[in-house]
Amino acid sequence: MADDQQPQQQQVQLRIDETKMSSTYANTIRTSNTQDELIMDFGMNIPMQLPGQGPVVVFNVGSRVIMNWAGAKRLALSLGSAIRQYEERFGEIDINPAGGQQPPAQGGNPIA
Repeated sequence: MADDQQPQQQQVQLRIDETKMSSTYANTIRTSNTQDELIMDFGMNIPMQLPGQGPVVVFNVGSRVIMNWAGAKRLALSLGSAIRQYEERFGEIDINPAGGQQPPAQGGNPIA
């Protein structure tokens, strides 16, 4: 005897608690990984010119986010969707504006 009843879907409420949230600005991200996790360091690239030396870029890390690969993939899909929506509305984002090239910081792969 076949059961033709569909399981009832239960609506789940999502409550977002922002009481312990802090906001920071980042213009650079450095990523590294292990087999199990993606590590993202968010921070600020600060170009400096020291007397008698060439230009130096200092990468000040403000936040580190560590996620498993499933969470990282969900983040990538979400960011891709947000970027597509932005570009449809405002035009393509130029990630290499003329004259905006800066040398990479030492010790990692920051991405502006």
